[in-house]
Amino acid sequence: MQPRVTAILVARNGADYLERTLSCLQSQTRRPEALVLVDAGSSDATPTMLAEAQPTQLVTTSGKVGFGASVGQAIHVAVPSSTEDDWIWLLSHDSAPHPQALASLLGAVEIAPSVAIAGPKLMRWDTPDTIARYGETMTRLGSSVILVENELDQAQYDAQSDLLAVSAAGMLVRQSVWAALGGFDLGLPSVDAALDFSIRARLAGHRVVGVPAARVASAGGPEMFGRKSVSIATSQRLGRRAQLHRRMVYARGLAVLVNWLALVPIGVLRAVLQLIRKQPSAMGGEITAAFGAAFSGSVGPARRNLRRTRKLGWASIAPLRVSAAEARERRANRAVTVDDDTEYSARSRASFISGGGLGITVFAAIIGVLTFSPLLGAASAAGGALLPLSQTVGQLWANVGYGWHDVGGGFVGASDPFAAVLAVLGSLTFWAPSLSIVILYLIALPVAAMGAWWCATRLSERAWPPAIAAVLWCLAPPFLSSMTSGHLGAVIVHVLLPWFVLAVLLAARSWSAGAAAALLFAVIAACSPSVVPALAVLLLAWIIVRPTAVVRLVGIVIPAAALFAPLVIAQIIRGDPLAVFADPGAATPSSAASVGGLLLGSPDATLGGWSSIGNLFDLAALPGPVVLALLLAPLFVLALAATFLPGTRRSVPAIVIALLGFATAVAATHLSFAISGVSAVSVWPGAGLSLLWAGLVGAIVVALDTFGRGAVIPALVVAITATLAAAPLAAAPLAGHSKVVAGSGVLAPAFVAAESLTRPRIGTLALTPEGDGGLGATVERGAGATLDDQSTLASTSLAAGSAAASNSTASLAANLASRSGFDTSTALTLQKVGFILLGPADSAGAQAVRQRAADALNGNRALTPVGDTALGLLWRFGALPSTGLASPTPDPGPLRTLILVGLGIVFFVTLLFAIPTRGRRRRTAVRGDQVEHANLGEDDDA
Repeated sequence: MQPRVTAILVARNGADYLERTLSCLQSQTRRPEALVLVDAGSSDATPTMLAEAQPTQLVTTSGKVGFGASVGQAIHVAVPSSTEDDWIWLLSHDSAPHPQALASLLGAVEIAPSVAIAGPKLMRWDTPDTIARYGETMTRLGSSVILVENELDQAQYDAQSDLLAVSAAGMLVRQSVWAALGGFDLGLPSVDAALDFSIRARLAGHRVVGVPAARVASAGGPEMFGRKSVSIATSQRLGRRAQLHRRMVYARGLAVLVNWLALVPIGVLRAVLQLIRKQPSAMGGEITAAFGAAFSGSVGPARRNLRRTRKLGWASIAPLRVSAAEARERRANRAVTVDDDTEYSARSRASFISGGGLGITVFAAIIGVLTFSPLLGAASAAGGALLPLSQTVGQLWANVGYGWHDVGGGFVGASDPFAAVLAVLGSLTFWAPSLSIVILYLIALPVAAMGAWWCATRLSERAWPPAIAAVLWCLAPPFLSSMTSGHLGAVIVHVLLPWFVLAVLLAARSWSAGAAAALLFAVIAACSPSVVPALAVLLLAWIIVRPTAVVRLVGIVIPAAALFAPLVIAQIIRGDPLAVFADPGAATPSSAASVGGLLLGSPDATLGGWSSIGNLFDLAALPGPVVLALLLAPLFVLALAATFLPGTRRSVPAIVIALLGFATAVAATHLSFAISGVSAVSVWPGAGLSLLWAGLVGAIVVALDTFGRGAVIPALVVAITATLAAAPLAAAPLAGHSKVVAGSGVLAPAFVAAESLTRPRIGTLALTPEGDGGLGATVERGAGATLDDQSTLASTSLAAGSAAASNSTASLAANLASRSGFDTSTALTLQKVGFILLGPADSAGAQAVRQRAADALNGNRALTPVGDTALGLLWRFGALPSTGLASPTPDPGPLRTLILVGLGIVFFVTLLFAIPTRGRRRRTAVRGDQVEHANLGEDDDA
């Protein structure tokens, strides 16, 4: 007897696919005896198209109904099954069968009476030579596995027919078996419905086969039914929900209770694991799937239905299941689909070793060690804006977040974010925290060069441009100026800036890179808040260019925002919100640079040592600034030329970065938030100039890449002239012209340190002779000032009390350094100053000031000379009472704990995201229009 076939086609909003599907149905060489079309709640032209097809029956469901439920309604109106040879053929609006599909399916079941379900090979809708999916199975724990997915069809699976399950699209099922099994489980409206139905058929004693000769074009999996698109998070949630439902249905005995109790805890744990895997969008799906399975009313009916129809044990299907290891291997070998937008990732890049990266890094390391060789063997580095760190790691971390700051008169308040950077840095050499700064100075050049080289490889395929970029970056004038002047924050910004750019470029495709960029942005912002506006503008532009990565890119600013929140709130409450852009650390005045000097990369008036280069060689007529401009001219010409050469998509953004950096530097010189004594301290423009230099170097890389083989000569010219321009700065530490010098790690003279053990709040008036005839004065508490205890809340304070304190300190210093009738004893007592330290002089003019001050201090009967120490001349004020000097540090209260816990959570989560979780990569067969390439971290967690 010839089999009777009823084709059931279910459609919902499938007008874009129906014309082809219906046409393919009409083209079947073996046509079905009946055609039932189901409109499952469409809102487009689907109902009209279904009616025009003139089916045997047209069914319209009430509301949006799932695929399985729609098939059930269609069977109710179809001709009842009268023999075992009655079959139903299941199709959806996006399932277009090949003309031989039904004939091939019937041919397979006619020769095997035990077969109750046959499934075709599903091919991609737009590429019919690629297998979309063929065959399904599951692991021992119930995870569904697609046996073949997204592979070029080369008949390699045509011998594989006995399967555990087949897909719903194109499934041919015996109508009596459908009725006996109760159809698809209504608790599985989309994903795994066919898998579950096939498993129940197997357990009922029937066979399930795949028919490779039968092909059906499919535009998507079951989760796509009735949807234009499905996000990765939704797909994962539907799959997890289906897996948990089947696990509850298949569980036996007490395992049901155990599984039910474990659903929600395991869901929470898996959500945390999704966070570690860089898939935050799947976290909510894990929890909702767990709650949905735990409190679903469909598990009970499904269990009763399975118990009613099952005739065989689970061991009967064991050979058709896969182990967890095999499932992981299949996923690892799954074809990698690469989209077309791979301008950065698709580039071949120079090797770090053979392409010159290692050689340039070694060269920079040698230059760095030679330049700062005076620091070799030193326990600390100090001078200029650089101070030693606290002597223990505990003291470093005590200054993070919120707490007591023993600067000025002392106060409880928010800490600078820079304190967290210093705490991490000092913890690397926990036995001697200040040693970490010395090491940083010695390795800063090679680390900067390495970062510039890697970043430049994203812009150029050739070996020359990245090498030149590394040289230009590690010898950049603003970098060396910041190092010799002790502006540690600007030094760290320059070192990290290329790594940050590299991470941001990759963040559009990688959660790990996005988290790394977030950490780097937080460090850069903490070290130099003045560059935050420029970086924020660049991030916004990148978001506009890559809108699909908006979540990852916006997340870059979250750690920095959390780190700055306490300080921003404190400054807003105080009425000076712009003060958050003040440089952290010691407020140290510097000579202001002109606009021309800034353009030449010099953050101060010394022009990188070129302003006095003539005096150095006894050539007063030598115009140092003109020589510097001539040396840097090739660099600027080549950078500007890049905008007129091919590759403007890379060069123009680089020039924009340079302009933003220059604007930041110019603005910094006109902004004075901090106060040192009675002098205003402008923002150090070094970090902004580093951004300027980054843009120029990027444009040069693009230009050299365009020149091809002709890049050698201009590359050498730029490298040589830029090296000569940096020569005075590189030689400054060796010539003794650097403000940063080696230190012993001692923060205060031994006499002061011993006194501070019993009177921790005793003050030391530190006097610094200056070459212009002035005398700098600060009051340091306890064992001495440290870099991590500095606070911009103190240095930028506009309160009348702070101004009065600064004026009184200056007045006290002036009267102590000159003979007058001023009552210094009263002033010293009011400011709780027990020692006066007169520092060394660094010039002839400063020496004269020092000598006058020493004579005046020696003539003051209230002071007792202690002697010459390693830090300068010391006097003691013995009449200072002990009242209030031994008071304990005030308790900052619970606010410190709340802030630290909040910061800990934010940075812990960010670190979890930043840990790479890349699995093994496999070469797989993909369709011809796909590109296979390896890239640096761009698709490990996208």
